[in-house]
Amino acid sequence: MDDKRGMLRHFLATLVYRTQKALRGAPTDFGSFVPCDGVRSPAAQIRHMTSVLGYARTFFIGGRYSPEPLQSLEAEVARFHEIVADLARYIDSDAPLSVSPEQLLQGPLADALTHAGQIALLRRLAGSPVRPENFVYAAIDPQKLGSEQASPIEPDEIWPEAPSDWVPPSRRSD
Repeated sequence: MDDKRGMLRHFLATLVYRTQKALRGAPTDFGSFVPCDGVRSPAAQIRHMTSVLGYARTFFIGGRYSPEPLQSLEAEVARFHEIVADLARYIDSDAPLSVSPEQLLQGPLADALTHAGQIALLRRLAGSPVRPENFVYAAIDPQKLGSEQASPIEPDEIWPEAPSDWVPPSRRSD
């Protein structure tokens, strides 16, 4: 695999890590949360991310990709991981790409990462904010594209928006 495709693979792993971070510990009803009209629910947001990544895959195989809604956030997340793994197989292969790696990154891949950030924002709006961390030190493994992701290595000690029951790591007794 050339360096550019290796970077695309790492980007996919980063997308998965950040998506799972935004979903980890979410309230059970989070998938259907809609803060106001015209805003996608987290389940719809994951479906859209799947669609965007399916679009990215078309630059390898042609065609179109438009997933139908599934019944739950969990099902949408499982399908998201399937499309990520499938796209990674094409990135890892010598399959021809009809756009440059840079275009793939600046287009659908960057779009999907934007939506991962929107899911984190929805968590905050739902009253269940995601704890910040220094992503430079995150344990992102390009071979790990499933829902099981590493815990934060360097979570931020200071968290102004923390829930009232949150205890900083330096003050925990466990």
